[in-house]
Amino acid sequence: MIYNFRIVSDEVENFKREIKIDADASFLDLKNAICDSVDYDKNQMSSFFICSSNWEKDKEITMEDMGSDSSEDVYLMEDTLLSDLIDDEGQRLLFTFDYMTDRSFFMEMKKLEPGRNLMEPICSLSLGKAPAQNVDLDEFDAISDAQAKKVAAAEDDIDEDFYGSESFNDDEFDLEGFDEMTFDQ
Repeated sequence: MIYNFRIVSDEVENFKREIKIDADASFLDLKNAICDSVDYDKNQMSSFFICSSNWEKDKEITMEDMGSDSSEDVYLMEDTLLSDLIDDEGQRLLFTFDYMTDRSFFMEMKKLEPGRNLMEPICSLSLGKAPAQNVDLDEFDAISDAQAKKVAAAEDDIDEDFYGSESFNDDEFDLEGFDEMTFDQ
C-alpha cells in the first residue's frame, strides 16, 4: 500500500510538498524523504507526532530514545513502520525539524493506494522554498519580541471606549417601541 502525505508550513505561505511512500517503510525513511525534498541535514534531531484532527500531539516517534518515562511506549523512527501507527486517510502528523524553536511541518495523509508498492519514497509535488532548517536564536527572540510588542500595543489601544462606558442607564432604552418592532429576515 502507498501513503500520500501532504506537507505544509505555517512559516512559508506557498510551500508544499507531497511525498509518496510505501506503508511498510519506517518513519526514518519518511524523515529522510522529507529532508531530501527540502534540502535539510538528515542528522539534525527531529520527531514525528501523531496528532488528533485539531493538531493535538499524541504519540511521539523520535530518532533516539531520550530516556522517557518507562510507563510510556517509546517509538523510534528506525524501528516503527508507518503502517504501525497510520491507517486512515486524513491522519495528521507534525514533523518537528527544529527542536530549539519548536518549528514543525504540518502533515496529512491524503490518500491510500492499496495494492501498490514503492521501493523508494518519491517527492511527487514540490512548490515553494522551504523555511530555513535552523534559525539563529537571537533572530528568533527578536521576532518573538517584536510580535509581543505588537500585541502589547494593540492591548494599549483597547480602553473603556472600546467596550463602551461603564455606566448604564435604564432610561436610554425605549422598551415600548422595542416590543412593537418587526424584524425583516
